[in-house]
Amino acid sequence: MNRKYELVYVVSPEATDEQVSELHTQVEGIVQRMDGRLEKTDNWGRRKLAYEIGPHKEGVYVLEVINGSGELMKEIDRRLKVFDTVIRHLIVRVDEAETVAERQRTRRSEASRRRRVARGLSPERQPGEGQRSEFEDDRDDRFELSEDVR
Repeated sequence: MNRKYELVYVVSPEATDEQVSELHTQVEGIVQRMDGRLEKTDNWGRRKLAYEIGPHKEGVYVLEVINGSGELMKEIDRRLKVFDTVIRHLIVRVDEAETVAERQRTRRSEASRRRRVARGLSPERQPGEGQRSEFEDDRDDRFELSEDVR
């Protein structure tokens, strides 16, 4: 059963761009060999670490979104532990969180429709109805200070 995972790894700042791309190529090869699918790769570049890890104060962050099995992720985890250039890595399963969020969103919208129908309104919100969003009026002059107060 394929699931969706996010893999973030931090590479040593001394690593060259070629080493980072080689690491990505190896992860991609593992994913292909084990019938997974690499959805997205995002190189965030060199960033400061939240805390020092050994002698490192910064690192190169890379995000990979992978569809695959738990066995695939175990293999990637095992391989990343071996590389000297990888300072830290983290694998998180995200499909379950997305499913829960979608379920809550659906539940809220259905409850809103039921309440609107019970009040005699149409199930869907009409343009100009309800609370204003922050984008409709980006200027709020209720709290402007007069010239003499400034």
